Amino acid sequence: MKKFILSLALAMTALLCLFSCSERKAAPSYPLFWTWLDLRPNTDFEAACQKMNDAGIDGVMLNAPTPDDYRRVIPIAHAHGIQVFAWLWTMNLEHDRTKVLAEHPEWFSVNRLGRSLADTTAYVDYYKFLCPALPEVREYLNEKVRAYCEVEGLDGIAIDYHRFVDVVLPTTLWPRYGIVQDREYPEWDFGYHPEMIRIFKEQYGYDPMEQDDPSQDVTWRQFRCDQISEVANLFAATVHSYGKVMAASPFPTPKMASRMVRQDWGKWDLDVVFPMVYHNYYTLDPSFAYDCTAENYNDKNPKTTLYCGLMYSDDITDCMDEAFRAGAQGISIFTVESIRTPEQLSRFKAYTDSVRAVVAANGGRLPKVKAPGRADTDPFHHPGVMAQIEKRMQYLIAGFDWNQRRRRGEPPVQVPELAPLSLGDYTFVGSRDITRIYEVTDQASGTTFQVTFYLYGDVISGWDVVKKLPE
Repeated sequence: MKKFILSLALAMTALLCLFSCSERKAAPSYPLFWTWLDLRPNTDFEAACQKMNDAGIDGVMLNAPTPDDYRRVIPIAHAHGIQVFAWLWTMNLEHDRTKVLAEHPEWFSVNRLGRSLADTTAYVDYYKFLCPALPEVREYLNEKVRAYCEVEGLDGIAIDYHRFVDVVLPTTLWPRYGIVQDREYPEWDFGYHPEMIRIFKEQYGYDPMEQDDPSQDVTWRQFRCDQISEVANLFAATVHSYGKVMAASPFPTPKMASRMVRQDWGKWDLDVVFPMVYHNYYTLDPSFAYDCTAENYNDKNPKTTLYCGLMYSDDITDCMDEAFRAGAQGISIFTVESIRTPEQLSRFKAYTDSVRAVVAANGGRLPKVKAPGRADTDPFHHPGVMAQIEKRMQYLIAGFDWNQRRRRGEPPVQVPELAPLSLGDYTFVGSRDITRIYEVTDQASGTTFQVTFYLYGDVISGWDVVKKLPE
């Protein structure tokens, strides 16, 4: 632990050396460290707040079924010095899903095949997204937001699932569903509700369904993003009318989100944003946190305070370092419940304490980073990404395919001994839309691999490795 604290102190000192002399001031009412948390019937909320205190977390985005649940627990959180935002699912229904399905099946989103989520499934049963173009949907959701705003003591509203169904999933999730999404396929491409198409035709003079490949129509894609943005800004007006903070938990960057889920959140009237930069869903490397935060630093609404949302993992401190280095003004983790051991808790608290020490030494403000520029889209400049890819190659050579095991639902087994690689040069063989495809041969085993990189939104957002079959 002493070694960790020393190295952390040195790392934070190095970060300060990278910052310019000008300062970035996080609004004093916004905590530095947050967590998402579900309030379940058996949740000991007093104990949860104490754990947040022990981790150095002083903000919670809380998902609770009713406004009265917040009224019950907010005094407990505030007694622990913790701010509370209501974590609300919007376009994808949660607590009211069954009721709305029964009463308004016509409200639900439709895919390019003409199938409605009212009676079909996309990935999982709980994906029940509404159509944002319908005035009745907008009114219903806005009234729900208003009901939570009326909770005394609630500090803000943080919307989530404010988007369409994932037209493409992160590459690490493909094995879970037995799919490969190397392009936009119609069964997952949503936003084709008749009312959505009617409004688009009225505005632009043509039917997107009459095109050979509607997924490549940038105007149609942006129109669907704008429908989502209109509803987000409707919510923001309501939230601000109550004097509360408007926040959101969107996909990693506006550009990635617009391609993957039709969510252009840089245009939302947000006070705070917690992009879900879950590197273990995308590249498996902490550099993803830097790349996304650098993009967000440039592409967010200028009035919005930028955080970085991270999934708790063994390399969480590396990810937080990368996020702060790129300009994040705070961190949210999913979730404090994932910090399971006293050692993990102590390590996380040491980090949050070190950041607060930097803030205190800088006059109560976070130092301002020099503008980080854009993400580096050259995969060969990301040694952590390439190390993950080469490890995958070693597993495939050993006859151990994690993807197939997950697809078949097989239990964990002992990992085989991995032979060292002797790779030749990577040869570029082609691209399509957001992909870059390379081939490389391991000289030791004679195995040739095809490596595909995915660059949704000008960020290395995923990769895949397969053995190339003999011709």
